[in-house]
Amino acid sequence: MTADPTARFATPRVAAGALFATDDAVFLVHKTYSNGWDLPGGYVDIGESPAAACERELREELGLERIARRMLANDWAPNDREGDKILYLFDCGPLGDDESLIRLDDVELDAYEWVDLGKLSDYLIPRLERRIRQAHMAWLAESAVYLEHGRSR
Repeated sequence: MTADPTARFATPRVAAGALFATDDAVFLVHKTYSNGWDLPGGYVDIGESPAAACERELREELGLERIARRMLANDWAPNDREGDKILYLFDCGPLGDDESLIRLDDVELDAYEWVDLGKLSDYLIPRLERRIRQAHMAWLAESAVYLEHGRSR
């Protein structure tokens, strides 16, 4: 009897987030459960697309109705704790006047801030900083990028 050939297939966790940006800053949120800064977003539910997950997370975390307009980055970023992981970052348009509509859920997030690109290392772990910088460059270039651990290949 042969082993199941599908046993070796990757079954990664999938997450999706939104990049709100200006030419020199990005919008970050502070997570209550990890005491860290990140982009708004979270894990994709079973049967949910990454774009739909991004939109759902914006509703749940920030109270905003936004559309994931285009993918900016796809990052293969496995880690020892969570295993294989694929992260999608989407352009959800300019935040603009909608910033005044933000209502933090106060469960997962307790703060938000616009952070100058030159200060990202003060807020983020290196892998996340690389991913956001790459996504920001894609945003500026109106393109998309494939990454591995936040680095282009």
